[in-house]
Amino acid sequence: MATGLLLSGTIAALLTSALPAQHQPSGGFEDPPPDKIVIKVATVNGSGCPQGTAAVAVSQDNTAFTVTYSDYLAQAGGDSAPTDFRKNCQLNLLVHVPQGFTYAVASADYRGFAALQPGAKGTQRASYYFQGSPNTEYRSHPFDGPYNDNWQATDSTDWAQLVWAPCGVQRNFNINTELRVSTGTSDPDRVSFMTMDSTDGDISTVYHLAWKECPES
Repeated sequence: MATGLLLSGTIAALLTSALPAQHQPSGGFEDPPPDKIVIKVATVNGSGCPQGTAAVAVSQDNTAFTVTYSDYLAQAGGDSAPTDFRKNCQLNLLVHVPQGFTYAVASADYRGFAALQPGAKGTQRASYYFQGSPNTEYRSHPFDGPYNDNWQATDSTDWAQLVWAPCGVQRNFNINTELRVSTGTSDPDRVSFMTMDSTDGDISTVYHLAWKECPES
């Protein structure tokens, strides 16, 4: 039976833990506590999240986790390198949940800054899937120049369409984000760029979790 976006009262107040992102695969959990959620980063890979530039933290109410980036930038035009137009970051998360529960990502909030010349285009895209599952959810958000401001994009999924983690099975959860910038019809000598970071602090990407009880076996 679904319990909505909050854990049941018996575990809603339990503490959570967070670990910094690492590029090396983790060895999994060693005797994870059975009564609280623990999110651990297995791998972080991608041109948008070089080693040491991404971290994950879990909210104390167990309903969200935040990914923080400090070097996530795509650009095109000017003296940009040919590979600079696209940057991505794949998070592979090992999620331990209380026995008898499963979870899904109900929504995701992305934030950054974009400076797009007139005629240039930018795109933020994300995909979500569980290890070994054929179901992959994609969301894209386009931005058109001229644009010179902070940006925000939200991916949300109706409850009935959520992709749930398999009950009773440990499956890693994958989130692949991407930024793309193209010069389009803009002056190719002028740089356009899009970031998932900022000059005065890190930009956070927040993922909101939904919960439900697994059927009794």
